[in-house]
Amino acid sequence: MNIERGHVINARFPHASGARGKKRPVVVVQTDVYNKRLRHAVVAQVTTNLDDKDDPACFLIEAGTPEGRIAGILQDSLFSGYLLSLMSEERLQDVIGKLPDEAMRKANECLKAALGMS
Repeated sequence: MNIERGHVINARFPHASGARGKKRPVVVVQTDVYNKRLRHAVVAQVTTNLDDKDDPACFLIEAGTPEGRIAGILQDSLFSGYLLSLMSEERLQDVIGKLPDEAMRKANECLKAALGMS
């Protein structure tokens, strides 16, 4: 696969009813060793629902900031460390940006909080 940890990708999530669902941004959180070897990746969802902005497993990505523009985010959004999915490479083709290093440090902290890791 040609994706890297930190890539922001538009991926289609199927609807629970079986309908087609909608595209939403995800961040690849799986290490690049596995991104090169496997045909799927662990991703964290990015959502425009800002209700959990104070949750330690989330952080705000503001669209108008350099961080948001580099990430390809069009609306203020939350990285959600507790909304993780395993997705096939076929669904991870549309790279729209990449989280900068500081944002990836925040993502790591969110993942630790969501997974109960110190």
